[in-house]
Amino acid sequence: MPLPLYLLAMAVFAMGTSEFMLAGLLQAIASDLDVTVATAGTLTSAFAVGMVIGAPLVAALARNWPRRSSLLGFILTFAAAHAVGAITTSFTILFATRIVAALANAGFLAAALTAAATLVSSNRKGRALAVLLSGTTVATIAGVPGGSVLGTMLGWRATFWAVAALCLPAALGILKGIPAGRDEDEATGRPALRAELGQLTRPRLILVMLLGALVNAATFGSLTFLAPVVTDTAGLGELWISVALVLFGAGSFVGVTVAGRLSDRRPGPVIAVGGPLLLIGWPVLAMLANEPVALFILVFVQGALSFALGSTLITRVLYEAAGAPTMAGSYATAALNVGAAAGPVVAAATLSTEAGALGPLWTSGLLVAVALLIAFPLLTVITAGRSTEVFR
Repeated sequence: MPLPLYLLAMAVFAMGTSEFMLAGLLQAIASDLDVTVATAGTLTSAFAVGMVIGAPLVAALARNWPRRSSLLGFILTFAAAHAVGAITTSFTILFATRIVAALANAGFLAAALTAAATLVSSNRKGRALAVLLSGTTVATIAGVPGGSVLGTMLGWRATFWAVAALCLPAALGILKGIPAGRDEDEATGRPALRAELGQLTRPRLILVMLLGALVNAATFGSLTFLAPVVTDTAGLGELWISVALVLFGAGSFVGVTVAGRLSDRRPGPVIAVGGPLLLIGWPVLAMLANEPVALFILVFVQGALSFALGSTLITRVLYEAAGAPTMAGSYATAALNVGAAAGPVVAAATLSTEAGALGPLWTSGLLVAVALLIAFPLLTVITAGRSTEVFR
């Protein structure tokens, strides 16, 4: 894999830390800014909504910009948004900074996903995506738990400052590792924007985007509210939240790494095996969450299965949107974050029911069930190559 791909992954690490870190900070933010935990949870949805809207919009605006300039501009804007978030005492302003950060993240990730696909041969998109997403999974292993510990010891604002600081070496890496100017393939042979947007009318592309969104909604629905499960249901101290997040992140790293080696050539088995296991895992986790050992084992397993299945589906989005070379990354980003926006909102609504802290886990199981009911009758369609004319 080329060096620039790893530099992009380093930047994704900083952004992934921000996207996931609220799972360990919601209670502190809610207390400091005098809002409920459910209201604080809307910060996750605000970020995801910004990603959904920003991915195609910013990608369309920046499609003619030099790649290095756009990537650098996005990550510096992202850092600035976190600096403002770290000093504000207003929940409204903090909410707004999450949207700005999301727009910058969306632009960066859309450009990075497209760049990653062009840095490797056409049959290695899954491997390239795995390297890029390793930045996200390493963030869940190290960045998010580290941010949770930092927030517990020094306050949640320190975590925001840390994310802003993480962006600086990533920006330097982009400056040094991504060539200036335009690539030759950017100058000639590029489809018109209307033609690239026209790819969204392809039923197979819509299908895999929908499935990716459902699986990611399940992932974020439970991850966002994992802290109350650890402290309320399992009865553990706040520092154990970081342990749970580390295990989820370690699982996600294993899942995306294994799926990266399979999703190009054998996506069918990943979906056919990983999907049912993921479906079973969420309700089992809900039933055994009061047992700390079982809780931590299942958190690891669900992290692995969620990212294995989710990254495979997003790889299919890149394949299906191959006719949109500058916009494919934004379609993948939008699919991921439709789920990331919807999942916490649906999960939050269950916190006030009899299910309490376990509501999000049951919700995740339901979302995966819906995804599998759609996917299994159409499995050959989902995993078909672009040359297959089925369902076009």
